[in-house]
Amino acid sequence: MEVKRFRLGKATAAVTAFILAICLAIPPAASAGREDAARQFIASLADRAIQALTTADIPRAERIRRFRTLFNDHFAVEDIGKWVLGRYWSRATPAEQTEYLRLFEDYIVASYVDRFATYTGERLRITRALAEEGERATVFSEIVLPGGGKTPVRIDWRVESGAGQPKITDLVVEGVSMSTTLRSEFGSIMRRDGGKLDGLFAVLREKTAAIKAAQ
Repeated sequence: MEVKRFRLGKATAAVTAFILAICLAIPPAASAGREDAARQFIASLADRAIQALTTADIPRAERIRRFRTLFNDHFAVEDIGKWVLGRYWSRATPAEQTEYLRLFEDYIVASYVDRFATYTGERLRITRALAEEGERATVFSEIVLPGGGKTPVRIDWRVESGAGQPKITDLVVEGVSMSTTLRSEFGSIMRRDGGKLDGLFAVLREKTAAIKAAQ
């Protein structure tokens, strides 16, 4: 084959690799613009969440409605749900996919909405942002507790900007990906039940009900 006859010296290969790396790198202006946009997106979301969700006297039903709106507007809910389910997504029927996404959203909302009711003045401090391949960027931040007496909690936000507005695709808390954790948890349930979604649906309904009852 022609490819086998082609030989590159080490020096030529190194130069070629270097040129390719330059050509494939994100232009500085583009990366800076994406980093600034991602940083502003997360800062704006944090401000909106605090204003909408931390008021002590709003009814819980209203807090749930506001949280669900913010979640759907700013997170890539469907894409996250599909990735979390892994190979079982393509095996599911359209009806099962619809039911799974509904239960997935309910589970996330029930798991996190009431944490805003106990807000005590924590502050999100964005430390830096980094443009990555495609339209992706990561925003690095810390949750700073009032008084600054304890070590801040590190949170990295994976943001993707497609044709529309930016969307969050994952949260990494103290180095632990929330999506990866859910994928592992859901995958374990699916394997236990022979790859059938009924078992996962039952677990999601049970966990969501338990969370709501405990609150």
